Amino acid sequence: MAGSGSDGTEGVTGGKSRFDDIYDRPDPRTYFRRLAPLEYEIPHHAQPVFRQAAAERAALDDGRPGRPAVLDVCCSYGINAALLNHDVTLAEMYERYTSPACEQMSTAQLAASDKQFYAERRRSEAVPVFGLDVSGPAVDYALEVGLLDAAFTDDLEQGSPGPALSSALAEVGLITLTGGGSYITDRTFRALLDGARRPVWVSAFVLRTVSYHPIVRTLAAHGLSTTVEVSRTYPQRRFTDAREQQYAIAAVRALGGDPAGREEAGRFHTLHYESRPDPR
Repeated sequence: MAGSGSDGTEGVTGGKSRFDDIYDRPDPRTYFRRLAPLEYEIPHHAQPVFRQAAAERAALDDGRPGRPAVLDVCCSYGINAALLNHDVTLAEMYERYTSPACEQMSTAQLAASDKQFYAERRRSEAVPVFGLDVSGPAVDYALEVGLLDAAFTDDLEQGSPGPALSSALAEVGLITLTGGGSYITDRTFRALLDGARRPVWVSAFVLRTVSYHPIVRTLAAHGLSTTVEVSRTYPQRRFTDAREQQYAIAAVRALGGDPAGREEAGRFHTLHYESRPDPR
């Protein structure tokens, strides 16, 4: 989830670099320009996984009218929503938002262009997507161009869902997450699941530098069984510098992981966790 830094510079907290200033811009161009050199790629890996999970969850008859919505937590500018519901790749999004043509546009011009761009690529299997992020500018843009059906800035680490989010949670059937595991805790998931009215599944990609176990315990308390794909990891991005790499290697080892060939090779890596109602 976007941070709240106000100095407009990249900071380091606990050894991991933060990019707070790329989330408070009125459009996603700075986001893509900053992350392109670091080859930020986890949304690309999540695209087919989230599509499959969304399709399987939509096919489940839960006794409620309408299709269940996807709630993308820490959604920023709606990147996961774009990849889930549109015939577009992350590489194409990088190319688009770092192009000279886009650079010359005003935010209003870019938003108008994006609205048409995504509408033309909308998949017939598209599902409703809600976005949750503390960055108002980011979710406002995603909502304006049609990537999100609803957007919320409630900080669930600090308080309970407001009336609008509480109402929307009744329609959520799948929660997705890519990368936000470093910034949110089980408090956020507890608040979301406490407000759910449909059976909720969770599909999350979490950095190997943080423990997902507290969230797994919260999900279990709400009747969800979690599996983790241990046979592979998914690269997130290159490290910003040697200090960040040293932090990641130490953090992975502290959690019992082996950084060889992964963090030691120069990139953050994630694990994929899938949580669904316990069949028992």
